[in-house]
Order: sequence, then C-alpha cells, then structure tokens
Amino acid sequence: MSCESGRRGGKIRKNQEKPSVLISEEKIRRRVEELARQVSAEYEGAGELLLLGVLRGCFIFLADLARLLTIPRSVDFIALAAYGQDAAPYGAVRLIMDLRTNISGKHVLIVEDIVDTGNTLEYLIHTLLPRKPASLKTCVLLRKKDRLEKEVRIDYLGFDIPDVWVVGYGLDYADRHRALPYIGSVKAD
Repeated sequence: MSCESGRRGGKIRKNQEKPSVLISEEKIRRRVEELARQVSAEYEGAGELLLLGVLRGCFIFLADLARLLTIPRSVDFIALAAYGQDAAPYGAVRLIMDLRTNISGKHVLIVEDIVDTGNTLEYLIHTLLPRKPASLKTCVLLRKKDRLEKEVRIDYLGFDIPDVWVVGYGLDYADRHRALPYIGSVKAD
C-alpha cells in the first residue's frame, strides 16, 4: 500500500456503498493522456525511462500512463509503509519491498498515487538519489496541498484535491473501492 494513500484519521462509514465522484473517469483519462504526452516529449531521445511505481495505489495509474507513453520504458515497483493499523499517518516511513532494478545511470520517474504530507515522497527521493540515477523525477496523480508538511518537488501532477478521504483508480480503504474507474470520496466517522 502506498504510504500517502489519501486517508485521514477515522473510520469509513460501513453503509456508504458507492463513493461520491470527486474526479470522473473521463477527466482522469484526459489528464493521464496529457501527462503521457508531457513525459514522452521530455524524454524523447533520452533512452529508456524506468517507471518506478509505489505500490499498491499506483498500479492503475502507472499501467495507464505506461501504455500511453511513446518512448522506450520499463517498469519496476517499490513498496513503503507509513501507516499504523488505524490508517493514521505517524510520519515514519519504512521500506517494505525494494526495487529490483539497478538505477545507476538510468532515467527514473517515480509514479505515485497521492502526496498527502510529502513524507513518503521525500523519503523515497532521499533513498534513491544515492543510487546515482541519470535523472530522478516524480509523477503524482493526486496532491493534497493543504496537508503538505514537506516541500517535495512534483514534476508531473495530475490533480490537486481537497483534504478528503479518497478511493478508486488504485486507491483503497481496507482493500475496498480500489478498482473504481474514478476517484471517489468517502466520509469518515
């Protein structure tokens, strides 16, 4: 699970079966197409780009983005954790699963579902820079500007969102709603 998974403290209401639409499937599709054009243009002629997905929330976004790129690319994954059992962030980030690819001398694009506080992305950048990639950039689907605690650079951004609990398009709450084709919001108790 991604550390910055768009959650707030509290419990999700059990009776809320269908999350309300925050960002429609069509808006997501158009924005991912735009991001793919931007990334493809920037990396044209640079050789292969490694898309590094932060599991698990990024998987749908990363798959859609990867299919739309017009440049050579490969994919790897990393898993981090920063939440306790109640899904409330406590700041500490830990590496759960490292990537398999040696990134030395390679162009790397971190693909993340959401930046909430910025702790996870900051940790990841500081973890990867000593491995000496040729370049290290970030592509984030969602950012909660009002919750940022860290100044992290986001090179490609899908959407800024309000401080609400979000699910869908790869994001989940307790493994529910991950496969929704849109970004939805749910109310916390």
